[in-house]
Amino acid sequence: MTTSSTTSSAPSTDASGILPAELEDLVALFDVRATDSPTPDAEREAALQAPKFGTVFSDHMARISWRQGDGWLDRRIEKYGPLQIDPATAVLHYAQEIFEGMKAYKHDDGSVWTFRPDANAARFARSAHRLALPSLSVDDFIGSIAALVRTDLDWVPSGEDSSLYLRPFMFASETFLGVRPAAEVEYLVIASPVGPYFAGGVKPVSIWVSEDYHRSGPGVTGDAKCGGNYAASLLPQMIAQEQGFDQVCFLDATTNTYLEELGGMNVFVVMADGSVHTPELTGSILEGVTRSSILQLAADHGRDVVERRIPISEIAAGLADGSVAEMFACGTAAVITPVGRLAGSSFDHQVGGGEPGELTMAIRSELTDIQYGRAADRHGWMRRLA
Repeated sequence: MTTSSTTSSAPSTDASGILPAELEDLVALFDVRATDSPTPDAEREAALQAPKFGTVFSDHMARISWRQGDGWLDRRIEKYGPLQIDPATAVLHYAQEIFEGMKAYKHDDGSVWTFRPDANAARFARSAHRLALPSLSVDDFIGSIAALVRTDLDWVPSGEDSSLYLRPFMFASETFLGVRPAAEVEYLVIASPVGPYFAGGVKPVSIWVSEDYHRSGPGVTGDAKCGGNYAASLLPQMIAQEQGFDQVCFLDATTNTYLEELGGMNVFVVMADGSVHTPELTGSILEGVTRSSILQLAADHGRDVVERRIPISEIAAGLADGSVAEMFACGTAAVITPVGRLAGSSFDHQVGGGEPGELTMAIRSELTDIQYGRAADRHGWMRRLA
């Protein structure tokens, strides 16, 4: 089906509807319990000069506890460190957990912003519902992120395409063995400085289409952001890499014929007529925040934007006859990743001559310019944290 974007124009406050004064109130709910052993300035600066994704973490973490009957308790910022859990902690046995991925961006004036946190908060709530976890309010979600960023403001890098990656997550912390929703839950946010996803510039990736494994299926957890979906993608990802490919792409579990998504990214196809196509949300595909933003930006470019079920046979034929011009994947970490080669058991084609596509790079540039404050935020997507 052909769709037009439903993203509204920028409101007078911000995309979440929270006034700046209200954000201050949300941050004030978090008791800051500062670490007694902060990272030395020189060590922190060295980490910020060459940040590596998900390997170095800031000094603190945000945390809220939940107990059945009491609700959310003890909002605090505390020292980053190991969690002490019992071997019978529910999440270790029943995988009742969810997470999100976001970034904090430092603008040229020194202010720090994040991108569409309301959309991440809404998806976090949907994921919680699917995993039978308690719902966290938008206020607590955004307040926890802002409180952590302000506490660890010195950890936000300012290098080209660098940012502070934010990982909110929730898990069943009750000590019990039994298949039921946990009566005790922990919510945390940790932060890691990261640099450009592509060292040396954006590079097209090669993708293997898996026909033997599936990421999810109808009625499962494909549209929730939970660890089990990613665990299911690891073996086929290994198989793809053993065959010389960078990433794996999954087909639908019912017919094994329709394009769905990569292990951790949504996928787009640009046709030779200029239209932009992406698999429609069927319940087994994650509704990416970057995905929905690209749909809006492509529409802004005057492109026909189509969300539909896309047969992999159509893509293979289109790459062979030239009716498919570009392909790219998208997600928070890499933003937009050009696809230079797509292959399966019965086909192997270059995409766009193996080079990044024109629209791919134009939208990537526009999106990152908005995130880093280099372009006008006409849709009200950015949210100032500090």
